[in-house]
Amino acid sequence: MKPDEGQGLWLGFAGVAIFALTLPMTRLAVGTPEAPQLSGVFVATGRAVLAAALSVAFLLATRVPLPRRGDWLPLAVTSTGVVLGFPLLSSEAMRHVQAVHASVMIGVLPLATAAMGAWLHRQRPSAGFWTCAAIGSALVLGFAIVRSGHGGLSLQPADLLLLAATACAAVGYAWGARLSQRMSAEQVICWALVIALPVTVPAAWLTRPQTPLQATAWWGFAYVAVFSMWIGFFAWYRGLALGGTVRVSQVQLAQPFMSMLFAVPLLGESLDGLTLGFAVAVIITVFVGKRMPVRAVE
Repeated sequence: MKPDEGQGLWLGFAGVAIFALTLPMTRLAVGTPEAPQLSGVFVATGRAVLAAALSVAFLLATRVPLPRRGDWLPLAVTSTGVVLGFPLLSSEAMRHVQAVHASVMIGVLPLATAAMGAWLHRQRPSAGFWTCAAIGSALVLGFAIVRSGHGGLSLQPADLLLLAATACAAVGYAWGARLSQRMSAEQVICWALVIALPVTVPAAWLTRPQTPLQATAWWGFAYVAVFSMWIGFFAWYRGLALGGTVRVSQVQLAQPFMSMLFAVPLLGESLDGLTLGFAVAVIITVFVGKRMPVRAVE
């Protein structure tokens, strides 16, 4: 392994460790149907506004030039995926599902990220890779159906939101990693946050809380704004750029387990055998899939 790849893996793991707390902290911020706190829209857009304010200060302090003309579209795609799409969809879902449950639902994110990265870099994943991707997706859907409690082949709206959030994250991760090969990781997430301000500022203002809330909700909001939405991406995008999207995205294998471990003490959630079993099955599938060959397109 080259030195850059090793450093990329460590930075990727640091990013994943920060992201692993995102679902539990989002659950704290939005509350439950019985005890609602901040709205999902406010958590998603408000955290982006706060992180964008930090980004403006960073860009001004470091005197970063404007992105090149060809970088604006990739930045917009990145912003749509990780600044708007994933935060909004996951925040709306987290009021209705436990963090342990959500951790399993997004367990196929490493394969989704690798697939998107392969497409962007004109690589061709093998049949074994796609087989593992299909099995992993089937396991996630099966888990959602078993947990739906309706006895039929149906998914809860929150599960559909989490699946859509996973797709958004994969797109944002892969495009952001591509940009990080010619821009610093810090610039990528900062500009992605700044260009989203015309959307996030009015949305956050219109959905701001009107009544006093629990302090834990604000602590959860502060974490996802500063760490999940900003600092975590510094490490994550730099890791993807140094080590390669396909390789470094495998460290996401640890994220579901870490999220579950955080959710138990933070939220008082329980980790039963069925949930753990599905999580292990998904992680094994992703691990095998990540070891399947990915060839460059001639």
